[in-house]
Amino acid sequence: MRTELLSVPGEPARANEDFAAISPLGAAVVLDGVTPPPDGQTGCVHTVTWFVQQLGPALLDQAAGRRDQSLADCLADAIGQTKAKHEDTCDLSHRRTPQATVVALRWDEKRVEYLVLSDSVLLLDIEGTVTPLLDGRLDEVTGRPEMREIRYTPGYFDALESLRNADGGFYTAAADAEVAKRAVTGQLPRNDVRAAVAMSDGASRWSEVFHFGDWTDLFGQAEKSVEGLVDAVRAAETADPDRKDFPRGKARDDASVVFIELADR
Repeated sequence: MRTELLSVPGEPARANEDFAAISPLGAAVVLDGVTPPPDGQTGCVHTVTWFVQQLGPALLDQAAGRRDQSLADCLADAIGQTKAKHEDTCDLSHRRTPQATVVALRWDEKRVEYLVLSDSVLLLDIEGTVTPLLDGRLDEVTGRPEMREIRYTPGYFDALESLRNADGGFYTAAADAEVAKRAVTGQLPRNDVRAAVAMSDGASRWSEVFHFGDWTDLFGQAEKSVEGLVDAVRAAETADPDRKDFPRGKARDDASVVFIELADR
């Protein structure tokens, strides 16, 4: 089995709000922390980086060590463990309490299980075909006509916040373990899955923002070199610092990629 992992901050001087890890016991996770608004108000004394560094290892340990639990239950337990670490010091009811998108993957000799929550990306090579396994609710929200008209304005972000972790909106992992039930989950026979790529949206902008290729092309680039994938994104971000050619929320974003080869070609 071959694996590659890369997780780097968007700016070298800023802390990475992503978390990515692979367990030798057959599990992997990628988290993308949600950057707080410019005023920094989250109701929490901890940073987003602190949050993902608590939630990520807890989820990885649960996924790798609790094979009797579904990945959704593993995520719920990990959220509960993280909540317990700061519920006495922080207002976890605040809408912008630290939170993250989630991709989790688990495998054994018989099956491959997956979980996706919000806009991080999971791609599987299933019997030779690259298949995206996505949580499309954020895309559905941002694709609404009223949202497209105000995209990337201050009002846009306010409107987006009102739909976070709300019925009819989209979901991220914060302090409510019930959100785990909202994740996209499933499993496949191990023999059907050759390889997997999990990534935060700072890496998937290779395809989604900069349009270097489709999901199959993105998978191929990750398989060739996760470092090369991120380098291409960084070069495109640098070439468009004002976001005029390629509109996006951040000029540069944290980027994480995990590649896992489960079987030979």
